[in-house]
Amino acid sequence: MKNHRKIGISVASVAVTAVMLAGCGAGGGGGESVADSKSITWMTILHTPTTPEKGGPIEAAIEDTTGYDIDFQWVPAANASEKLTAAISSDTLADVVTINGLGLTSSVIRKALTSGQFWDVTDYLDDYPNLSAVMNDQVRRDASIDGRLFGMPQVKEKARYGVLVRQDWLDNLGLEVPHTIDELADVARAFANDDPDGNGEDDTTGFYDRLESFDLGFRSLTGYFGAGNVFEVNENDEIVASFGTDAFTEAMEWYRELYEDGAVNNEFVTVQKQNQYDAIAQDKGGIVVTGLFEARGFQALAESANPDTTMEWALVNDLTHGDVPRRALSDTAGGIGGWYVFPKSEVKDEDELRAMLDFVDKMNSEEVYNIMTNGIEGEHYELTGDGEVETIDEAMWTQEVQPFQSSRITQNLVHYPTSTAYVNEAAEKMAEQEEFVVTNIAQSLSSDTYDARWSEVLAEAKDAYNKYIVGQIDMAGYHAVIDKLRAGDLGKIEAEYTTAYADSNG
Repeated sequence: MKNHRKIGISVASVAVTAVMLAGCGAGGGGGESVADSKSITWMTILHTPTTPEKGGPIEAAIEDTTGYDIDFQWVPAANASEKLTAAISSDTLADVVTINGLGLTSSVIRKALTSGQFWDVTDYLDDYPNLSAVMNDQVRRDASIDGRLFGMPQVKEKARYGVLVRQDWLDNLGLEVPHTIDELADVARAFANDDPDGNGEDDTTGFYDRLESFDLGFRSLTGYFGAGNVFEVNENDEIVASFGTDAFTEAMEWYRELYEDGAVNNEFVTVQKQNQYDAIAQDKGGIVVTGLFEARGFQALAESANPDTTMEWALVNDLTHGDVPRRALSDTAGGIGGWYVFPKSEVKDEDELRAMLDFVDKMNSEEVYNIMTNGIEGEHYELTGDGEVETIDEAMWTQEVQPFQSSRITQNLVHYPTSTAYVNEAAEKMAEQEEFVVTNIAQSLSSDTYDARWSEVLAEAKDAYNKYIVGQIDMAGYHAVIDKLRAGDLGKIEAEYTTAYADSNG
């Protein structure tokens, strides 16, 4: 395998030639403006603590390989939805804009997509081989709004979330890896009370959660109790919000007990993502509900702070509870991680749209995927005699390569054998979960009230959840909030979805 920088010139030349041929009538191209449009601005999401160096090795390698100059506009994940909403309102967008999974449920973003502010690409994607190759029927359905695609979907594993548990702490306390909710609770309490790091101080907890608990971490746990994924169908064939179901509130009662016992970090409602990562690296908590692939990142962060860290993780993807069958809530909308969208304010006509799609198509090549996953051979990784990808310098990979991973068009395009055990294990466990995936039944349905009011409904439900967990209201108080929402916008959303669901099933 050659260094990507060295092969970039020839690849870029081919790219330019292909675009020029497209302008002469070949498929997948447009007119003269496509050939001239070789500079791209890309507003994309940063999930790491540091921003990649502008013009750094990965950016340069991507530019060489695609033939496009790229101006990355990085938006921190913690406030990506707010930043994007503000950019949409002020019309200060880039040529290509990444909308993450939470954008799928944002009424502001969904309304902007369907109101004509962004290009409808439904009839274009089949012209681009690297894009059409991942656009199966399920992806097209789940990424559509009213049957139309308002961007290229980011294709991911269907269920990435599981539970990471400190294996070294389990070993220190003589405990086994938990596989049931009750066992997990016992481990969380032991991590909070029994000095799992052996330093003689009361400075650890079980779960280390953050402010997106209701949206991500805790929500994933509710699936083990039998709750649905945002919306579900009840016994009367009605679409209802999962946060109002018995299974969801049973999970809340379980989690509040752990919180009261000190087995959940006290201040989780204000903890930002990076604060959570730092705390985990500093041995403050031993359980994280997150993407199974995050074990590698936690390990690297801990080792950068303390090369002698004893950190070791158990990756758990098979938790069950009582008589509830094994299940896993999709954290990627059934494998749809979001969209790459093209605002008409920046992409003026069809020729410019085709240039953007040509760029995104090249970004979804195996060559670019390798750059954004592993880096540059000889600088960030090397191949072992067994053909495994071996990272040369974990800290350098974390700084220079990892920030680009979340912007890959397809998150699972290639699975590389690697010498990093957590990467292999996470890939295997995420693949295992696919048969147990629970998706949002309302994802491809339409509700005008949802598009207009869901953000407000969700905010009120989340606030009630936070207040219940920390003891500011009781369960009756939580139900009172949900009942009030059902008497208003939530009830309208559920009714509209129920009608749409009935119509879609004949």
